[in-house]
Amino acid sequence: MITRSRQVALALTALLAAGAACQAHDDAPAGAGRPAPSAGTAGGFTLVASGDVLPHSSIIERAHFDAGGVGYDFRPMLAGVRPVVSRADLALCHMETVYGENGDYSGYPAFKSPPEVAGALAATGYDGCSTASNHSLDDGTAGIHRTLDALDRAGVRHTGSARTEQEAYSVTLLPAGPAKVAHLAYTYGTNGYALPADRPWAVNLIDEARILTDARIARRAGADVVVVSLHWGTEWQDEPDRQQLTLARRLTAARTGDRPDIDLILGTHAHVPQAYEKVNGTWVIYGMGDQIAGEMHNHQGVRDPRGNQSTLGRFTFAPPSRPGGRWEVTKAEFVPQWFDVDAGRVVNLNEALARGADVAAVRDRIRDVVLSRGAAQGGLLMGK
Repeated sequence: MITRSRQVALALTALLAAGAACQAHDDAPAGAGRPAPSAGTAGGFTLVASGDVLPHSSIIERAHFDAGGVGYDFRPMLAGVRPVVSRADLALCHMETVYGENGDYSGYPAFKSPPEVAGALAATGYDGCSTASNHSLDDGTAGIHRTLDALDRAGVRHTGSARTEQEAYSVTLLPAGPAKVAHLAYTYGTNGYALPADRPWAVNLIDEARILTDARIARRAGADVVVVSLHWGTEWQDEPDRQQLTLARRLTAARTGDRPDIDLILGTHAHVPQAYEKVNGTWVIYGMGDQIAGEMHNHQGVRDPRGNQSTLGRFTFAPPSRPGGRWEVTKAEFVPQWFDVDAGRVVNLNEALARGADVAAVRDRIRDVVLSRGAAQGGLLMGK
């Protein structure tokens, strides 16, 4: 429920947040070393998004090996998708876990990842990450602080969890070509960990009314495009569940005037790729899958290679034909990915196929799932 006090607090901070957000992004070394971004369409921009970054113990060990046994280097893991990510005008990831410190790192079930992950995300070209997940409270509020501090140092913006009440009620605005994009993020829960009584704002939980209120405040703060990341769905299920379908339909139907309140929905959590679908004229990715994860075992305890399959979503936005109109998606694409647990690398499957790798079956399975709800008829293409 959105209380009157929350509405007032959000309204009071929105305009300040807009200016602070853009200034913070402009000053930060996000996407360090990235090539010049795409120009998108004339006066438009391209947005790339990817799924869960979930460093299991084996991933942490691999990063230690890649760093030569001194520290942790996650950049080689992501190098295979850097060309796609870094060329976008705006690139968004999902940081599912929190960070530890001083060598106190762990994988499943309570994750504490090395903070060097943040620098690798920046080096790959990511500008921002959603941080609301069922693992956001794995190390209490201290884990949230360390995670957001590390992302700040790396110049990667974030949304979905917060260190202060003011931060929780601020709008995360990111520049994308000539546009301003608001990024909002929410999770279905926190694995039974209760939100601290004195910090109920520490992690954003999914609530339809709250999401729509936040989206409208973001619009008033100057957002041309509103993107919502949702950590939702049923693990290991290729098909979106009833909650996903219902919430997607209701969120995309909400409008203020003649413009939708939400322009794009990005789903995470299920571990497996799920469908893309155009709902009420708005693109929804029900689940992008795990971009980085160790060897995955499903609820039956069986190794399940789908847990290392995922997609990158890429959307080209064009400016409205008239002032105050909607920024329209003129091109929607998905890029199939796979995390090779043996090599410890994210693989762009179409690029790998072009080099002669035997990955057609994996690529085709991902494609079939992505298109299973008619996205091809909506104009979705498979990109490279």
